[in-house]
Amino acid sequence: MAEDKKKAAVTTPETTTASETTTALTKEKKVKKKKMRTYQQRQDRTGYMFMAPWILGFALFTLFPFVFTIYLSFTNVKKTTLGYEIDFTGISNYIEAFVKNTEFLPALLEYLKMIVPYTCIVVVLSFIIAYLLCKIKTGKGILRTIYFLPVVIMSGPVMTQILAVENAAETAAEQVSEAVMKTNAYSNIFIMQIIHSYSPALATGLADIFDQLSIILWFTGIPIVLFINGLQKINPSIYEAAKIDSANAWQIMWKITIPMLKQIGLIITVFTVIQIGMFNSINPVYKLIEEKTGETGSGLGYAATYAWIYSIVVLIIVGIVFLLFKDRKPKDIKARQKQEKKLKKLEKQQQKRLAAQRRHQAKEAKLYGK
Repeated sequence: MAEDKKKAAVTTPETTTASETTTALTKEKKVKKKKMRTYQQRQDRTGYMFMAPWILGFALFTLFPFVFTIYLSFTNVKKTTLGYEIDFTGISNYIEAFVKNTEFLPALLEYLKMIVPYTCIVVVLSFIIAYLLCKIKTGKGILRTIYFLPVVIMSGPVMTQILAVENAAETAAEQVSEAVMKTNAYSNIFIMQIIHSYSPALATGLADIFDQLSIILWFTGIPIVLFINGLQKINPSIYEAAKIDSANAWQIMWKITIPMLKQIGLIITVFTVIQIGMFNSINPVYKLIEEKTGETGSGLGYAATYAWIYSIVVLIIVGIVFLLFKDRKPKDIKARQKQEKKLKKLEKQQQKRLAAQRRHQAKEAKLYGK
């Protein structure tokens, strides 16, 4: 008995020190987790504070009309002297929009033909202009102001007048062979002749873009500012390291600059899709929705139906954009992540087994230990 007590006295300090170190480490981990949680909570709070005015405005003024249009799209709304009469018709409005109506489906197809090239041109042009503005050393502020000035004027009546003139030009061109006039306008250009001989449809599409190039440039103001912001945030030491590794300007552009601006390109593309679609002289679907909203006899139901079909199409386009700009991880990183997940699962299984063994030992100690 005396020898056992001496052994216990000798072994207890070592065990106590080991237990103290483990408890200290666990406490440190808990403190670090708490600090990280508090930092993340602070970041979330600041983000929600900035978003609070928009969230309140959406909840108060937009949420009910947004939800109510879903119901209106399944009804027939008529304006009478006593008010609005709403009759539930099911999916007949959607069937009529795609099958019976001769205006909506061509307008939707025209919108899809318009939005893809317009968005690509706006994004590419804004990136090129932003890249050149970052390279220029003298007169940066003046040039940035010149390129951003149309964004300020766009909210006023000047943009509506320009779009009205463009719309009048389009209607005049429709009366006298629109496709022939647009291709003949650029027939003297040698490149356009080559494109026209290869594909007349592509030549007419490029002619349409050149005709409305002035309007397209109006939409590049905010994307240019966002691209400049992204270019300025790239660390210059990355470019220096690439130059030391004998990388040329083309390789630096495709391997460093463009991949680091992917997320900004995603935001700009989504913003451009939404911004271009909000002008009725460019977007025929938006114009059709406005016309149906103004009709007193069964107009609001069709307008809500067109609006929701248009919204679904825009959401599909935005989803495709998200897939295009999604960060693709290399195969070795994916394999590592799979191995790490498997190891975590095995660790959890081992912890569960150990916990079950401890519970079993505790039960046996209670039953037979006394």
